[in-house]
Amino acid sequence: MSRAFVIRLVMLRKPTAQQTEIEMVTLDGLVPPDHLLRKIDAVIDFSFIHDRVSGLYCPDNGRPALDPVVMFKALFIGYLFGIRSERQLVREIQVNVAYRWFLGLRLTDPVFDASTLSQNRRRRYRDTSVAQDIFDHVVEQAIGHGLVDGTVLYTDSTHLKANANKNRYDKAVVAKSRADYWDDLDRAVEADRATHGKKPLKPKDRQPPEKETKISRTDPESGYMVRDGKPTGFFYLDHRTVDGRHGIITDSFATPANVHDSIVYLGRLDRQRARFALDVKAVGLDAGYATAGIAKGLEDRAILGVTGYNRPTPPAPGMMPKSAFTYEPGTDTWSCPGGQALAYATTDRNGYRHYRSDPALCFACPLLASCTRNPKAVRTITRHLWADIRERTDAHRKTPWGKAIYKRRKETVERSFADAKQLFGHRYARFRGLLGVTWQCLLAAAQNIKKIALAIAPKAALRPA
Repeated sequence: MSRAFVIRLVMLRKPTAQQTEIEMVTLDGLVPPDHLLRKIDAVIDFSFIHDRVSGLYCPDNGRPALDPVVMFKALFIGYLFGIRSERQLVREIQVNVAYRWFLGLRLTDPVFDASTLSQNRRRRYRDTSVAQDIFDHVVEQAIGHGLVDGTVLYTDSTHLKANANKNRYDKAVVAKSRADYWDDLDRAVEADRATHGKKPLKPKDRQPPEKETKISRTDPESGYMVRDGKPTGFFYLDHRTVDGRHGIITDSFATPANVHDSIVYLGRLDRQRARFALDVKAVGLDAGYATAGIAKGLEDRAILGVTGYNRPTPPAPGMMPKSAFTYEPGTDTWSCPGGQALAYATTDRNGYRHYRSDPALCFACPLLASCTRNPKAVRTITRHLWADIRERTDAHRKTPWGKAIYKRRKETVERSFADAKQLFGHRYARFRGLLGVTWQCLLAAAQNIKKIALAIAPKAALRPA
């Protein structure tokens, strides 16, 4: 069977220059109707920005300022489309009609200079309250659209590589961060010692422990991070909380990378509950938050905590682990494999009760060599004052509802971080210094803006230009 092919003759013409032709067009007609910026413009009200920052401008003197709404909308464009450099952002605004349409610029309007963005951020908005207020207003708009209910919150942290050479550093002794629950712990230690008939500890201001660490010469405010399975170097941490309904970010807090996740958690949780009037019933956290202090804080707030499994530190080779001993709540003692009861001895300043064995019995025990290497043949077992609360919190992970909450972590906060890194350039710190990185984390509210627009825009009529 043969096929017939028909070849049509066509004439090749040399193209003529059309770039200088005059056309009658409207900027609105050049922007696709389903463009993301159209959806954002239809559902997000940015007018609050002008009211928030108007007090930072002179009302009747000076040069005309760039409209702050235009400035922050331009910054959001940079985050929405992964443009890390403010200079590159200005160049993109010059040639992109959708960006011009979103900012209210005509085709022939000149675009502001990149230094206008950087100098306003460094001088006029030199604290974090402006960025925090803008972030909070966006969350409030999400709440108003019914996209946040606050019943279940998920919190985690991710690292941002600091703009610093990891090989250029000095060593210094610095204090670690103060935990949120230390005041409660001090009162609990005092009460527990009194219950056991122990004298009060000498009055002493609780100071964070000091540790020698590396300080970057390029960005001294960053933290040197050394974690299992993580890169080593100078980083910042973005501590982020996400609502369980639609993955709206309800809090973002930047710290140096050497600040542990659990240090700032309870304070940021309280801020969200107060700022947005959230009635939080449960939280989903990874194993880094599985501490007695956080378990106590959540139970005091009537919040069910679901945390990951924190594998205990293994004992030295050939030595008996703590799990071989059994705690007896009725007598407040520990039973060892040899049948001896370890009695309460004291409660230390860190909230741990010490239980010690009787050396007279231990010397005759055949398990002594694998039990302790103490020269006085004394085995000491410690148990935190809030261990019961920690155990109750750990038990939530094994319940059907706890498994469902923990499983959803990867669909909420982990997905939020994945999108931030892949789409919003959140792998690297764009600025040096904690203030600049805080701005970067808070302006990641662009993720919320995008989520609100995609969830609401199909139901809303696009506003005409």
